[in-house]
Amino acid sequence: MYDTITLNTDTRGVATLTLNRPEKHNAMSAQMISELTQAAAQLADDAAVRVVVLTGSGKSFCAGGDLGWMRAQMAADPDTRFAEARKLAEMLNLLNTLPKPLIGALQGNAFGGGVGMAAVCDVAIGVNSLKMGLTETRLGLIPATIGPYVIARMGEARARRVFMSARLFDAAEAVDLGLLARTVPADALAEAVEAEVLPYLSCAPGAVASAKELVQSLGPRVDDAVIDHTIGQLVTRWETDEAREGITAFFDKRKPVWNKQV
Repeated sequence: MYDTITLNTDTRGVATLTLNRPEKHNAMSAQMISELTQAAAQLADDAAVRVVVLTGSGKSFCAGGDLGWMRAQMAADPDTRFAEARKLAEMLNLLNTLPKPLIGALQGNAFGGGVGMAAVCDVAIGVNSLKMGLTETRLGLIPATIGPYVIARMGEARARRVFMSARLFDAAEAVDLGLLARTVPADALAEAVEAEVLPYLSCAPGAVASAKELVQSLGPRVDDAVIDHTIGQLVTRWETDEAREGITAFFDKRKPVWNKQV
């Protein structure tokens, strides 16, 4: 049914949603965004699913947006760019509002949109060796559509530490920033995720869904107006000379003109 993700549910109703482009470090392509949207809708409607675990195959959790996909947006007409940005934003919103607990299991690296994927989880657990970073500004872009979820998770003050600089940070700092609940050795990740899953199996599913909706209604506002604003910001950024230079430099395997780091 899916090519870039896998979705499996065990007899307890625990679904595992796996990003499955290991050769691309699970970077999000147009197809993956579409398939994640379909999977989120499927999981939301499946009464047999009690808990969802989000993870990635291979060495990385998610390297962010596929750069080929980003490059295509810069060459597209404005309506196409806006439509593609909306697809990304809607996928993130569906995962964020999934009426089931969403548990993130992060290995390897999580960059850019991968940080956003961690931020939409109710609980995210990472391996001790995990590296994370909001790397968009290195490419002349900004963390736009993931921004509401990242800031809701970190808070503005902590987000300012990493939101603009594109610097990488380790798993311990990710805990301090609020992105991860805790870190564990790689061989203990499955056990740690299972410990997060088990309590939900004794809870009333409807009550869990209502409690999650209540938490989100009392937290930072992520409504249609906010989402539309982030879409506009992303589309605008795709149209800039900096974005063209950043993406082109990446494919040319050279530093962009603004990179003065020795």
